[in-house]
Amino acid sequence: MRRPLVAGNWKMHGTRASVAELINGLRQQVLPADVEIAVFPSCLHIAQVLQGVAGQVVAVGGQNCAVDPGQGALTGEVAASQLQDAGCALVLVGHSERRLLLGETDAEVVCKFAAAQSCGLTPLLCVGETLEQREAGKTLEVVGAQLASVVSALGIEVFTRAVVAYEPVWAIGSGLTASPEQAQQVHAAIRAQLAGHSVEVACAVRILYGGSVKAANAAELFGMPDIDGGLVGGASLNADEFGAICRAAGN
Repeated sequence: MRRPLVAGNWKMHGTRASVAELINGLRQQVLPADVEIAVFPSCLHIAQVLQGVAGQVVAVGGQNCAVDPGQGALTGEVAASQLQDAGCALVLVGHSERRLLLGETDAEVVCKFAAAQSCGLTPLLCVGETLEQREAGKTLEVVGAQLASVVSALGIEVFTRAVVAYEPVWAIGSGLTASPEQAQQVHAAIRAQLAGHSVEVACAVRILYGGSVKAANAAELFGMPDIDGGLVGGASLNADEFGAICRAAGN
């Protein structure tokens, strides 16, 4: 039985004051014990969040890591080893905003995935298609290629220590959401692709849905057989909304 995971990506949001307020709100939530919960604050606020959620059932992750796992001369980057040293448990890898806006390639994503695991972090691999690609009927081709780049470079076994998130790019921050059936189709295809290499790994790996997830649609999305939780963007900046999404995953 796969344990649901709900992860909140705070993106480039937060001040010390607003983060403190959000942490306080999270501490007041009744969070389900059978759901794994994680938040991904900006790098500046990781220490503050770790201190704030101490004693809570909330893990903390980084939003990105460098292609090299160790420290070095790479101005502005953060190494996976530094995230691990700070107390992080996970790191986002290959988010569409980094792929599309910052030109991150599949090869770089593979390096970051490997760097994270080499430092004991769980990589949360993001895959997804643009609206243009979906309308051209290329969703499964695009997502499959993004997934295959990691499998072919690192092997199927790396997914025993990883999470996959399907985020249709057209649904991120747009208010649009893939229907539960649309999301399930892609999740099932991801699991089938992994099963082509190892049924055992495919059955165990958690695949999250991301893209305008909110309390109003979470239960229906999470009710699909291959959707194991959510990677939540804007709604994770509201403690009450995020708490409701976590409880939906528990149901």
